[in-house]
Amino acid sequence: MPAAALPGNRTDQPGAYALTAGTGALLGAVFFGTVNTWLSGLHALGFSMVGGIAGGIAAIEVFKRLTGITGSTGIAFAAPFAATVAVGRLGCFFAGLDDYTYGTPTGLPWGVDFGDGPRHPVQLYEALAMAAMWALLLVKLARRDRFWLANGFYLVAGWYGLQRFAWEFLKPYATVAGPFNLFHLVCLGLVVYAVVMIRRNPAS
Repeated sequence: MPAAALPGNRTDQPGAYALTAGTGALLGAVFFGTVNTWLSGLHALGFSMVGGIAGGIAAIEVFKRLTGITGSTGIAFAAPFAATVAVGRLGCFFAGLDDYTYGTPTGLPWGVDFGDGPRHPVQLYEALAMAAMWALLLVKLARRDRFWLANGFYLVAGWYGLQRFAWEFLKPYATVAGPFNLFHLVCLGLVVYAVVMIRRNPAS
């Protein structure tokens, strides 16, 4: 994702950097969202937050490779990333059934009735998980924690993928490999990406 580069990693092409991230995010969101809706039997254009995140990250990593930028460049966007997901999922929750992000039926006392019986409020689960990461990140950055300064974006991306992977088991999407749906695979890719990048980051 685009961000102000760390010392030694500045780019003199901020416009191209932002355009690359935005284009990748849009294409990823539409592609994965639409494929998922079709797999689930809804022949309609879809839009996926996790697909957008994956697409934006992939586009920026290609851009960095082509322009010679090394190291992490996303720390400035780590906190906004976490906050945007947390707030965005509240919007999904209030959109109800129309948003197609609701959970599977549940008998648990905190199940939410969107008009067809109690369902897991997976949107709230994700909002709380990302709000917690946002708060932790702010604390670490305020303390100038070197590991978090160097890997904050990767940590947020990895946490996003990990917590989203868990909630996908509570969604009524079609599976593509055993119990896993398309977004499970995208989330797994984000977790692997985060682990690999942290291990490769010389500042870790």
